[in-house]
Amino acid sequence: MNTTTLWMNQLSWVDYQRRIRTGHPPVLLPVGALEQHGPHLPLGTDALLAGAVAADAATLIGQVRDAVREFARHGVDKLVIVNGHYENQWFLIEGIDLGLRDAKAADPACALQVMRLEYWDFMTPETLGHVFPEGFPGFALEHAAVLETSMMLHHHPSLVRMDLLPDDGPADFPPYDMYPSRTDWVPPSGVLSSAKGSDATKGKLLADEVARRMAEAITTGFTRP
Repeated sequence: MNTTTLWMNQLSWVDYQRRIRTGHPPVLLPVGALEQHGPHLPLGTDALLAGAVAADAATLIGQVRDAVREFARHGVDKLVIVNGHYENQWFLIEGIDLGLRDAKAADPACALQVMRLEYWDFMTPETLGHVFPEGFPGFALEHAAVLETSMMLHHHPSLVRMDLLPDDGPADFPPYDMYPSRTDWVPPSGVLSSAKGSDATKGKLLADEVARRMAEAITTGFTRP
């Protein structure tokens, strides 16, 4: 057994308990989704980039609530929820709030603090300028496009089919939403803007910046009074 791993599911309960009680490190809980990412990326792209799989809204709220409550019971005092799917945000907030209420009710002395973040918020305009020399189209159109494809080429190259990059797009959304959703607003491939120009070098540039700036945020967030 690798006792130096950073993955909780690869630790014995003894090593996990020792890690939590020694130095009180932050625990990172990745949350993603299963959804289409065009013909060239796997359904689990959001999950792979965040590190985990999310379910539907009610289930996700319940899962996060349970996780927050149980981590508090384990003695974790710093929990970071890393979101890889935009629409998860509101359900994560609900789950965090309910979980903290449960934890406080069970133990009024509970010291758990929770940080929620979305990894794309840690990409700077300077780095995006390098990745998009002709101009960044905006995060709203970056679904299965250059950012996600490049990061997947860096993290999981064997799962990317560059030979299947679609030619359609970009999507042209009006300034309002309709329900049921209008599928004809989305290009047939499901890709919202072109992924051409994606490469692992760009993915590494993005991944390194995100990791560095997230680490800084975690350090700052949990030390700030």
